[in-house]
Amino acid sequence: MKSAVERSMTDRSAARAGRRLAVETMFESDFGQRTPAAVLDRRIEALPVTEGAETVARAIVRSVTDHRDQIDTLIGAAAPAFPVVQLGRIDRALLRCALGEMLHSATPTRVVIAEWVALARVYSGEPARRLVNGVLGRIARETGTDRSDGRQEGGSAAKARRR
Repeated sequence: MKSAVERSMTDRSAARAGRRLAVETMFESDFGQRTPAAVLDRRIEALPVTEGAETVARAIVRSVTDHRDQIDTLIGAAAPAFPVVQLGRIDRALLRCALGEMLHSATPTRVVIAEWVALARVYSGEPARRLVNGVLGRIARETGTDRSDGRQEGGSAAKARRR
């Protein structure tokens, strides 16, 4: 039987692997030859993927696919100097996946930001790390998703805390 610490480490590893799978899926699908769902299915069949990683990846890819227009609008508003269509494919995939998870999952915002900033550094380098950190932080503050317990804040209480 695994201890709570071992389970936590396993859960974090699965989530990190799921995020990597999601960003690689969105990057590949951005070339336009296959849908994100088809790319993800193919990658899951070809790679040894844990059930936890698959669950995280599917949730992120689904949220990006379902809310892409909203996500792209938020990116454009948060970083007007970097239009979504002019971003590099990997940077666009990183931001879309990060926002998909931040806005449409129960993962605490600070965890989402930390994980995606680290992935941006790995996949694209220091400038992308700064871009991802800035965009996610700004959107979290502006949308009321700056939460630590996995719930979105809203209403006048959240607005009062931001003042």
